[in-house]
Amino acid sequence: MSPSAVLPETTGGLANAAMKHTIARTAPSLKSATNGTYSSLAELDAGKLTYTRNLNPKSVPEPDSPEVWSQSVCSDHMITCNWTSAAGWHAPRLQPYGPLSLMPTASVLHYATECFEGMKVYRGFDGRLRLFRPDCNARRMLRSATRIALPAFIPEEFEKLVMALVSVDGEKWLPKSRPGSFLYIRPTMIGTGEALGVQRPKEALFYVMLCCFPPFDDPRGTITADPTHTTDAGIPAAPTRKPGLRLLASKDDMVRAWPGGFGYAKVGANYGPSLIAQGEARERGYDQILWLLGKDSEITEAGASNFFVVWRSREGQLQLVTAPLGDKVILEGITRRSVLELVRERLGEELECIERKFTMNDLLLAIEEGRLIEAFSSGTAFFISPISEIHYRAKDLDIPLENGVSGKYAALIKSWLKNIMYGKEDHEWGVVVEEKSLED
Repeated sequence: MSPSAVLPETTGGLANAAMKHTIARTAPSLKSATNGTYSSLAELDAGKLTYTRNLNPKSVPEPDSPEVWSQSVCSDHMITCNWTSAAGWHAPRLQPYGPLSLMPTASVLHYATECFEGMKVYRGFDGRLRLFRPDCNARRMLRSATRIALPAFIPEEFEKLVMALVSVDGEKWLPKSRPGSFLYIRPTMIGTGEALGVQRPKEALFYVMLCCFPPFDDPRGTITADPTHTTDAGIPAAPTRKPGLRLLASKDDMVRAWPGGFGYAKVGANYGPSLIAQGEARERGYDQILWLLGKDSEITEAGASNFFVVWRSREGQLQLVTAPLGDKVILEGITRRSVLELVRERLGEELECIERKFTMNDLLLAIEEGRLIEAFSSGTAFFISPISEIHYRAKDLDIPLENGVSGKYAALIKSWLKNIMYGKEDHEWGVVVEEKSLED
């Protein structure tokens, strides 16, 4: 693997050097990124995985049930793997899902040494289980981990461990009787070293779990449930819905990420500070924050998703526009990448793909001049979600929805991706996972 597959192109100086040194110490097999420096520490090895069956399995909730909407019900098993600075990666374990044990001085509890990935496993209409571009998630997590001084790993071993968990729990938690359904996958790495000094953690834990998630990309749109509206069991009730997502534009007092920062890494420190704004947006009836940056109100992301607009330039060219990755403000979403690649391949002569900075003023002009066609967000949780409204500077900006629930291009792109994810189209991005029983 080349350094460019691990490090963002514009990373330089201390960050670049530190990330390369972390790789050299903890994943020496990534030789091209280590400048020939090697380590004797054990590397992550999925071939050493041990299996322990859960003897107290849980029941699978019904689709769209309050339990699913709680986003807290996980499958019967999880993957865990410890790392220490003295020995490297230990043997990974597939074990019953359950609590973690941490010392109060653990690095993650004080210095935000935590990163994660967002993935899904899909039950295809052909009855098979699939992951979507897991290699991209593996490389992105490697980049995130090394950015916050957590150990590196061989991306292929990450993929194998995710597949091992999916193969064991997929049959029960995504039954063949529910084609077109999915589970959310959350690989996570945390610093567990028990020392309060501000330093690289000397211990870490990598773990993977599967969680029941609702379909946030419903074409009717989604408004989060009133937290006071619960079932008799005290579980949040499913939200009411309306067409498209409603976004509340951020103000000057808060930004999600900034040039030269770590917005490009999927680390918890990018998300915690944004929750107060997200909560306020939902209190006001909006789904997400549209994150703006700088005095020009540069458009960056929609909540935790990438943001796209389709408009005609003043010269009449139909364009798909999204923010660029170069200044490290934007997270390189797997869905974002796939949208751009598919549109360039399949609509290249009709729709020009542009990655560039653009502002709210650009968007306002496009609306005023009748050039805005549609807008949508892309991500793992919200998938492809049409935007119906943006609130900016005391004004509600209506965004076109061609058929009342979605724009033309959002619907088309979404159909392409779903066909790959659920096996209707045979494509290299849809990686089949064979199912395994622990009773075999």
